[in-house]
Amino acid sequence: MSNSNIEPNGKQEFTITVYTENQIGLLNRIAIIFSRRKINIESLNTSPSEIEHIHRFNIVIQETEDVVRKLARQIEKQVEVLKVYFNTNEDIIWQEMALYKVPTDTIAEKVLVERLLRENGARVVVIRKDYTVFETTGHREETDKLIEVLQPYGLIEFVRSARVAIIKDSEGFNAKLREFERIEPGQEVIENEFLDKPKDIFTM
Repeated sequence: MSNSNIEPNGKQEFTITVYTENQIGLLNRIAIIFSRRKINIESLNTSPSEIEHIHRFNIVIQETEDVVRKLARQIEKQVEVLKVYFNTNEDIIWQEMALYKVPTDTIAEKVLVERLLRENGARVVVIRKDYTVFETTGHREETDKLIEVLQPYGLIEFVRSARVAIIKDSEGFNAKLREFERIEPGQEVIENEFLDKPKDIFTM
């Protein structure tokens, strides 16, 4: 684990990954866990996971490892939560998507659009007479760089998505869930178990 991003106060960026059976009401309870400790959530993404009916939260915060470990334990105590992981940026593959709206006439006159897109890994998603929308995907510093590039040309609007992240060195929760089911299989309900065994029922 690299410590290059640790601040003097011991804080660094962590991504907390939460696997849960149900989202209803859970998001509010998780938010309360952070707000009680006065911890700011920098990014929050909820999505389906690789397992049917299981949802996945990605929560990004700036904190010490000790605090994050305690938070993960508290989140895992929630009834619907199946598993919680926490990782530094070095331990995950992550991306954010951003959209930029700029005046079409300004871009057309003052910027070589093709070169701008190529240098910043961006693409055009909408071209209208009054505005053009660019899209790019990358790390925070990459999406911030394009803000700086477009500001002189009358950037009208900017929005960035929450982080999506994949854990590098993990088989995933799917494998762990299957292993758990293999070790401790659930007892199946057998309806009409004695239907063909009247002697077993009535023998005294």
